[in-house]
Amino acid sequence: MTISHLFSLEGRVALVTGASRGIGKGIAVGLASAGANLALVARSESTLIEAQREIQAIGVQAEIFPCDLNETENIPDLVAAVDASYGQIDILVNNAGTTHRDDAVDFPEDRWDDVVRVNLKSVWLLSQQVGRAMVERGSGKIVNIASLLSFSGGIRASAYAASKGGVAQLTKALANEWASKGVNVNAIAPGYIKTDMASALLNDPVRVAELMNRIPVGQFGTPDDIAGAAVFLASEAASYVHGHILTVDGGWMAR
Repeated sequence: MTISHLFSLEGRVALVTGASRGIGKGIAVGLASAGANLALVARSESTLIEAQREIQAIGVQAEIFPCDLNETENIPDLVAAVDASYGQIDILVNNAGTTHRDDAVDFPEDRWDDVVRVNLKSVWLLSQQVGRAMVERGSGKIVNIASLLSFSGGIRASAYAASKGGVAQLTKALANEWASKGVNVNAIAPGYIKTDMASALLNDPVRVAELMNRIPVGQFGTPDDIAGAAVFLASEAASYVHGHILTVDGGWMAR
């Protein structure tokens, strides 16, 4: 088997959440460039249409499925709709996420629930719904998006850190159950990436200077930097990789 064949996703169907912008869109474009057909999921239909056009221009099929993952009761219908359109889901990328920053003593309970519901509960439910069919047929790839805060606590981000720590542990737990059944479950932990979600942080010159002193490569990443890691974990090249949290962080964790 050639290396190019190992990394090819031709004919596979990938469901990517949070696919309309940022890391999710970067991953979706990367998977499409490797040959995958895409089921694009996000809250905003208008931004999904823009992503759909870009991906269709690559020459693969791309369909949009607007869905607010904060309303987790919608997940079974979402998976059923993708299955009805494509027949099966070969790759699941759990990328959708949200955050809220506040001092722990003042953190609103409703915002805690929102962050944990989107970042962790939806990952669990989507993995369960999609993973059930993967386990039955004996093949499939699940790629979760963790965070540097899967390893550290961060500052004023208690709900986000708790949810992303949970994503890392859920990744390992599912890998323990499903690796022997032909399903790979892994995660990517991005470093500081130029996205809308990180804009407040990256627009703070004092914090930017602090971060630059810690990142060995001396620059922030882009969504394209995450795409290659996602293609690897979604491909046969990663067939013996299970339960791994792959940091793509410019060297942050090496410091």
